[in-house]
Amino acid sequence: MPVRPRLSFALAAAVATAALGATALATTTASAAEVPLSGYELTWGIKQSYRSYVTGVALGSFTATDGAKQAAGNGAFTFTEGAGTYDSTDHTLHLTFKGTLTAKSTLHGFVREMSDFQYDSAAGTLTADLVADGGTKQQDVTLATVAAPTSSDLTNLATTLTAAAGTFLGSDSYANAAGDPLSAVKPPSTTTPSPTPTPTQTTTPSATPTPTPTATATPSATPTSSPADTATEPATEGDIADGTLTWGVKESFRSYVVGSVANGKITTSDGAIQATGNGVFTFTGATGDYDTDADTLSAAFEGAVNFKGHEDNGTYGLDLTFTDLKATLDGGSGELTADVTSLGEKSEDVVLADLKSASTDLTAKNDVITLDDVTTTLTAAGAKAFGGFYETGAALDPLDLSVALTDDATLPSDDSSTDTGGTSDNSGTTGSTSGGVTGSTTGGDATGSLASTGSDVPVAALGTAAAVTVAAGAGVVFAVRRRRTEA
Repeated sequence: MPVRPRLSFALAAAVATAALGATALATTTASAAEVPLSGYELTWGIKQSYRSYVTGVALGSFTATDGAKQAAGNGAFTFTEGAGTYDSTDHTLHLTFKGTLTAKSTLHGFVREMSDFQYDSAAGTLTADLVADGGTKQQDVTLATVAAPTSSDLTNLATTLTAAAGTFLGSDSYANAAGDPLSAVKPPSTTTPSPTPTPTQTTTPSATPTPTPTATATPSATPTSSPADTATEPATEGDIADGTLTWGVKESFRSYVVGSVANGKITTSDGAIQATGNGVFTFTGATGDYDTDADTLSAAFEGAVNFKGHEDNGTYGLDLTFTDLKATLDGGSGELTADVTSLGEKSEDVVLADLKSASTDLTAKNDVITLDDVTTTLTAAGAKAFGGFYETGAALDPLDLSVALTDDATLPSDDSSTDTGGTSDNSGTTGSTSGGVTGSTTGGDATGSLASTGSDVPVAALGTAAAVTVAAGAGVVFAVRRRRTEA
């Protein structure tokens, strides 16, 4: 394990002084090195997009008990009665907090319980005891790594979720993702004022020198409310708090995948859901920025959708996944990009479609920017991503986008965007081997077969064929397995 720099905590030193007195703090005996601490609070929101997912698309809720609490507006969680020790030699602390947090989804049926949170500044870790769906308790699991403080201020420390956190939360996409900032402080009401000596500088050369501490350093350290509680009116520019993107890719393609030709399936995961009846997809957890004066917006969304078809002895001739969707707009025009994985080969930030909004203006209403029926037109790179299924310039499904500008803004709901019965970490398989969707466009009839016109269906070869299908009525012969060639 790499050696972390030792850091000086004026806040802990102040508590040590109150507890032992200046003389005791100055001693070099082993007994004086461990100073007891109590009355601290830990504030951490896990990840804002996860909270939005649980209370939004998962139709769930959070319950904070046993001393834990949650800020208004689906805000961060606070765990109380933190107790532990401060090492006055190494200038590190370890605190254990009370409180239990339970995340429960009525739609996906999961229950996730977290308790016994512990922050260790020396190791730079946040651990907790975890219980998934009523199973065996896992003790002291590292949920996040925590950035080292550079001064006495223990607020807004950056966190990174671990692979174990991703597994527990139900999506590998959370592994190594940035979590919400963490604060571990003593509330002002319980701070004991006392003269505080300057701690001995023991930091390594790479550490930030510790300023002379004061006993009043802590009142500003503890956030007493979520950012949403003090927000009044959004600025004309800033960071996106949350948001959703709803897009069906192409209706005829969905029908083709689950129909009698491809005999495939569609699966959503990592926070994305699919509407019933082989409907459109909704991607969640938007992050990015906006400027309503300049009419610009850039938003990235969580979630993945996978299309599989033409199965032969466990091998699929069609295996296409879209992840990390991003929409950018400038004056009503822009691009839709995604990471594309086709037959196991991944291409990042592929420009799938050109976007065109009906209005060139970005206007916020109730702290939300909403754009409906944004036209999407397939680009040359997008046509390549589809393996030649469609030609450049083909019309794809329209796109709806809503982004929240503040933490407490309410995103519009869409009752049609209901998951069809998967779990949180493998949701939304809608395909079958028997047919597609009644009422699809010319790309697929009620049984999912290709339309007789053949005008809106895959018409180009995907490459050297592993299998071929003759589309009845359309007379189209195309390969379903593609051997990728270098451009």
